[in-house]
Amino acid sequence: MKTILVTGPIGSGKSEACRYLASMDFPVYDCDSRTKMLYSLVPGLKCSIEERLDLPWSEIGKVFSDPAKLRTLEEMVYPYVVEDLRGWKAAQTAPLLFVESAIALDKPQFDGLYDQVLLVTAPFEVRVQRNPKAAERNALQSFDPARIDYTVDNDSTPEALQLKIRQLICKLI
Repeated sequence: MKTILVTGPIGSGKSEACRYLASMDFPVYDCDSRTKMLYSLVPGLKCSIEERLDLPWSEIGKVFSDPAKLRTLEEMVYPYVVEDLRGWKAAQTAPLLFVESAIALDKPQFDGLYDQVLLVTAPFEVRVQRNPKAAERNALQSFDPARIDYTVDNDSTPEALQLKIRQLICKLI
């Protein structure tokens, strides 16, 4: 089974691409939603995070403007995400799997959990229109071109993105 990491900056359309892949019956692991689920499922995790970061859960978004707190959060949460992802992959039978994550490419903990990388891109102005948080988080995200196997430019309509995804699937299968 081949696992493709779907990555890209915030607002690029990676979630839209993954929703389309899921509609085509490809298994898709969404790191963001699975992580949010783990916050509730892992006993004591939220409380440990609040205590260690000295932040109430309602203000957890502040970690994105504090590199030290973000690093601490990642150290606490990534082991659970990696374990969950491994379990999810082990339960799959499809020959082609997709993992959606904006950050996995830059985090060594995720190395070996995917075989190839699909970068979904869009111009900065388009990304900010799609998601205003793109402007503040842009500097937190980088994508090493040497590690990218495929790129899909999502600078147009959802239908154009879907066509590009279908064309890519033909190359992958």
